[in-house]
Amino acid sequence: MAFQFRQEVLFRHCDPARIVFYPRYFEMLNDCVEALFATMPGHTFADMHANRAVPTARIETEFLAPSRLGDVLEFTLTFPRVGRSSLHTRFVATCDGETRLRAASVIVHVGTGLRPAPWPEDARAALMAHHEETSQ
Repeated sequence: MAFQFRQEVLFRHCDPARIVFYPRYFEMLNDCVEALFATMPGHTFADMHANRAVPTARIETEFLAPSRLGDVLEFTLTFPRVGRSSLHTRFVATCDGETRLRAASVIVHVGTGLRPAPWPEDARAALMAHHEETSQ
């Protein structure tokens, strides 16, 4: 089951031409992930970053159409793979049925010493609820 996240394009996201400045999309993608973790008691970003972290190790992005000030983007987040300590993500952002962005990333759960560490079982189970087989 996909996780859904809505983001209105705000002035702070835009360049002088009033379209999203591409680095702001990366902030929106992180906001989407953070919103997902907020649904997982004991594993919010505040909880996760108290003594561990979930840094992004890889990200690939396709910018398919511009987004403008005032647009409302619908982000869909799924996980093609939930590993022992990694999480492979797939994002699609649309507005009024038009795909604006596609992205894929790898997030790594790290513990003390910033070394990869297994996901806690309850966190892994919550992530698996958004696991989705994809054909590539």
